[in-house]
Amino acid sequence: MKLKSLTIAIALAATSASTFAADKEEGLYLGVFGDYYDASWKNMRAQTGLDVNESTGWGVEAGYRFSDYWSARLEYADMDFNAFDKAAGNRNNIDGERYGIDALYHLDGGPFYGLFGIKEMDVVDDNTFLNAGVGYQHFITDGFFVNAETAVYQGLDKGYTDVGAKIGINYLFGQNSMPAQPVEPAPTAVVEVPVEPKDSDNDNILDKDDKCPNTPMTDAVDGDGCTLYEDREVTTSLLVTFPHDSAQVGQRYFDDIASVSEFLKEHEDTTVLLEGHASAVGNANYNKMLSKKRADDVAQELIKDGIAEDRITTVGLGEERLKNTANTKEAHAENRRVEAHVKSIERVKVKR
Repeated sequence: MKLKSLTIAIALAATSASTFAADKEEGLYLGVFGDYYDASWKNMRAQTGLDVNESTGWGVEAGYRFSDYWSARLEYADMDFNAFDKAAGNRNNIDGERYGIDALYHLDGGPFYGLFGIKEMDVVDDNTFLNAGVGYQHFITDGFFVNAETAVYQGLDKGYTDVGAKIGINYLFGQNSMPAQPVEPAPTAVVEVPVEPKDSDNDNILDKDDKCPNTPMTDAVDGDGCTLYEDREVTTSLLVTFPHDSAQVGQRYFDDIASVSEFLKEHEDTTVLLEGHASAVGNANYNKMLSKKRADDVAQELIKDGIAEDRITTVGLGEERLKNTANTKEAHAENRRVEAHVKSIERVKVKR
């Protein structure tokens, strides 16, 4: 049959390929297994209406382990199918045979493996299947191992999709245990060798006194070999300006507000004071109210970005603190603003 020729060709190729894996763990193995196959083949003979169902059986296999990761095998299984003849109205058993070849990939060279292959099944008539599955091997000794696996079978001739499982015992040839090393007699006398004091992390603190081993080379250390830290002040600022008689926050300031928000999130112990200001144009009381609304509107943008309301304070200073006292259009635009200055203390490493 077509698969027999293919099987022989692949087997010959596998034999020749083993010469290229001589530097790997390799060996021939033989095994026997029990087999279960779940089929659901309907009307295999149109004239009699034969349905073929599950099978139990046994089989033999021969394989070769090329390396820690790859092996290949030939398989033969003798199968006993349960069948129902709808024309005669009775059940009986039908003998079948399965043979083919598989390639196995051992995950990380360990006990779990994946497999794929091609099989020919002779049951009533011949059908060719592709199969893929997973399995597990467990070595009982250096040579003997048991394996269990399951696979999905996809028919190429009639489109059947089946599943199968097998459990077997195998023997791997050529795997000898290492000979026991001779035990050297214990020395009759102890010779003391002086040991130089070590400083493994090169921080000028000997290992025997180093309470913080493996400190980074870039860190300054204290007398115990632990990283030194210092407090450093970090700051951020915000300036938002507004059109005349408006508290609307312009879109061009959203990135600046987001930067302040990120600073507040990184330094959770900090708060922010938003100071609203107005120009000297118009009524002073109105300007004070407007400046407070400007600060409140900036605060709302921070709150939208996840900053808790109780970390934000707003104040309206009106025209009390003019940034530019000139009576010009440009000076008035400069005075219509909200300002904030935030600072925090960070604990940072001292560098060598």
